[in-house]
Amino acid sequence: MPVNLTRNAIAAIIDGDVNSKPLVQVLDIKLIGNAQERYRLLLSDSVSTQHAMIATQLNDRVKTGQVRKGSVVQLIDYICSTVQNRRIIVVLNMETIIPDCEIIGNMQVPAGDDPSAPKLLPNASSNSSTRVANANIGGQTADNGVQNFRPTVQPPYQPPPNYKHHGPIMRNEAPARIIPIAALNPYQGRWAIRARVTAKSEVRRYNNARGDGKVFSFDLLDSDGGEIRVTCFNAVVDRFHGVIEVGKVYMISKGNLKPASKNFNHLKNEWEILLESTSTVDLCPDEDVSIPRQQFTFRSICEIQSAENNTMLDIIGVVISVNPSVPILRKNGMETQRRIINLKDMSDRSIELTLWGDFCSREGQKLQELFDSGTFPVLAVKAAKVSDFSGKSVGTISSSQIFINPDIPEAQRLRAWFDQGGKDIAAQSISREIMPVGAKNEIRKTISQIKDEGLGRSDKPDWVSIKASISFIKTDAFCYTACPLMIGVRQCNKKVTRSGNRWACDRCNQEFEDCDYRYLLQAQIQDHTGVTWVTAFQESSEEILGCSAKELYLLKYEEQDVDKFAEVIHSSLFVQFLFRLKIKEELYGEEQRVKTTIIKADRVDYSSEGRYLLDVLTKPPPLR
Repeated sequence: MPVNLTRNAIAAIIDGDVNSKPLVQVLDIKLIGNAQERYRLLLSDSVSTQHAMIATQLNDRVKTGQVRKGSVVQLIDYICSTVQNRRIIVVLNMETIIPDCEIIGNMQVPAGDDPSAPKLLPNASSNSSTRVANANIGGQTADNGVQNFRPTVQPPYQPPPNYKHHGPIMRNEAPARIIPIAALNPYQGRWAIRARVTAKSEVRRYNNARGDGKVFSFDLLDSDGGEIRVTCFNAVVDRFHGVIEVGKVYMISKGNLKPASKNFNHLKNEWEILLESTSTVDLCPDEDVSIPRQQFTFRSICEIQSAENNTMLDIIGVVISVNPSVPILRKNGMETQRRIINLKDMSDRSIELTLWGDFCSREGQKLQELFDSGTFPVLAVKAAKVSDFSGKSVGTISSSQIFINPDIPEAQRLRAWFDQGGKDIAAQSISREIMPVGAKNEIRKTISQIKDEGLGRSDKPDWVSIKASISFIKTDAFCYTACPLMIGVRQCNKKVTRSGNRWACDRCNQEFEDCDYRYLLQAQIQDHTGVTWVTAFQESSEEILGCSAKELYLLKYEEQDVDKFAEVIHSSLFVQFLFRLKIKEELYGEEQRVKTTIIKADRVDYSSEGRYLLDVLTKPPPLR
């Protein structure tokens, strides 16, 4: 059924209208942009056509087919901006009135038209004087029998105020509209946002090909939950760094939007604001309770177990241990402080949180004092970085924020759980490479079963327990020289080589006087069913041999005490261990081989083993 569009709506929008909420038809849709998906629409009001860009939050309307060629839509929130000397409509919000409709006016979609100006449609009267206010209201039928889908609220178009005597830039002096952070896009001309500062960085100095400079940034949160980062350089730093205070609400306008650098910006926004000399930042004197102080998206510790490396996330937990702060040499040769804290939550998991730099002496010291006094504080971290080296852990970065005993519902629930029994529940750490929790963790296998069942040949590794003893250890190359420098929250551990009288790491591109020594043990284990080769790394090798790799290396090569070295090796042979194994097929050259790695080695506790065997004997046999 034909419908009436809002005639002359496009001309009105170009003249400055932002309130009439017109009905227009989509004649064409084109996907543009490589790095970022954006859709350009060709809109018609039955008199003229004009290109429009839709905000990225509306992309799903196109992808799901709610908006397509022929759709009649009502523009709810929109502006007209000048982009590269062209006028273009930016649609921030719209509603689909008729999803699929014949082209109104029976005209052809213009090809290769210039979006800088509206195009008159064929058969459209160039002398049309139809006003928006004269349209019938939603659902009424005009005299010609055409059903009229008019918006329920359609105020008459009022031309924008005429700022006279201000020269050719008079329209740019109109007051900017306050819009949500989520609606910001680079196609807008005049905009303003009202938001609270949730974080502020220190001034950082840098040096690059353009010369020396300084930079600082701060994060904003508005009442709709939108977040965005604001960055200032050089002279703008001097202007705004002393003005911005965390927790205060500001009105910000005349900034420049640019794509967010995800290497440094963890916020869920594809844009960030660059303030310039013409930008304005005004403090809002009245407290706005509609804007929260902070916004968290917490992930439970068990969820972090499946998070990808370098993921940025928020975490909350009860502090169950605090280690002392220790100096660490970074790969750039600079010394920093590191403090490891263990957190526990209601998922019955624990995780290592590594504090770096000033966090160690500020929040870390306060946590140490609270923990030493017998209390277990609740700790929330915004923007922690995930590391997957030898298990999962999280660490702080420069833009992380730490909150001790925060007054938020999540902290209150966690405190109540911990005080009412959660403190006594054993938590499994995910910060070391361990077997997943579940029934498979308890499966006991023999060596022949591992081979006969083809374990390790699926996409994911198999995790099993096995009672066996070590029958042989390769002693010609039981360890390697490793890099002692820190990368993020973990030690580099890359193999290093001699460079004169110093050691050199190709990964860190650094030299140092002393290296570390780490186990890389190749051994055979055997049980009553067979023999197989296994690999053991640092922690599991120390559990087997009872000493560090450096101690064993010095014993063999520095002290050259062959008898004592042999005694250490022989003391570990033919002793029963309960091994936790990770079995996975890997590619060596062009050949697929199953690799078995010892993740944990415990000497058999015969009391516990006796109970296990008794339990096996008393269980009924499985049904066949």
